Amino acid sequence: MGNESMGDIRTLTPEEHWRHFELSWQALQSYTYLGKGTPFLDTGVDVEEMPLRHDMRNSTGGVMAAPLCIVSPEPYWRDDECVPAPVTMCYDILDPGHDVRRLHVIRDVISFGRQMGFSRSRIVDADDHSRVIAISSGCGVSLGDVPPGFYLVDNPVNEAPDSPDLPPLRDVFGIKSAADGSVYIDKVIPELSSPHSALHLGPINIAMEAVAGDELVRVTGTADWQVEQWHVMMVKPGYHGPFVARAVVVGAASPTGRIGVEVTMTDEGAKGRIIASVTASFRRVG
Repeated sequence: MGNESMGDIRTLTPEEHWRHFELSWQALQSYTYLGKGTPFLDTGVDVEEMPLRHDMRNSTGGVMAAPLCIVSPEPYWRDDECVPAPVTMCYDILDPGHDVRRLHVIRDVISFGRQMGFSRSRIVDADDHSRVIAISSGCGVSLGDVPPGFYLVDNPVNEAPDSPDLPPLRDVFGIKSAADGSVYIDKVIPELSSPHSALHLGPINIAMEAVAGDELVRVTGTADWQVEQWHVMMVKPGYHGPFVARAVVVGAASPTGRIGVEVTMTDEGAKGRIIASVTASFRRVG
């Protein structure tokens, strides 16, 4: 389908680098639409927080996985330090957060080397940091060094009030359903692109969670499932599209009330190569 991003930041001169980052960061809607500010990158942001709105919750009011990936992307390797790319992102949901209004992230950097970084985090209730909603961890790679001259970006987030009438995230991010049960994203556009022109982790996780939910409904007849584990592997960057996500339910007959889902996303414009996968577990609610 082609790549309509603003281009790959790694191909630019040092003089062009930070202006490109500013423009691509402002265009990317993963963080701004969900209301997430990023300390050290965004002007006037001192804490890593995000509201927990109706469009970030499942049918029973519990938190979904993709918003956790966006509020706490792993590893915690920032764009002012290198050109980062995630490899693994793991989330264990301890509390569905039904009455939580806002999430706060407490970071713990384990190790950052020349090429690889490792971190873990606690995602907590912003009003009560002793209440842990999820724990996350992950590792990633540096795709290259960055030049001096970084400056904070004026990047205001969506301040729209919460409402049950908010559209689903899958609709906002242009995720479409196919007749075979898969979902897909047509192509990379600035709103969905990382600064190095690959499909961003935000739409990747939103699409994979959407197809996981669709397949759970198809197999079990209900949408009332709470995600408890969400483990992501970013296999290859996605540059072309369409990007197709397919899900398989595992262990549907389990007597424990828990069920597994495996999701695979491919870049059909790159000969169908796998760009990401998820292994997740869900618990039946009600």
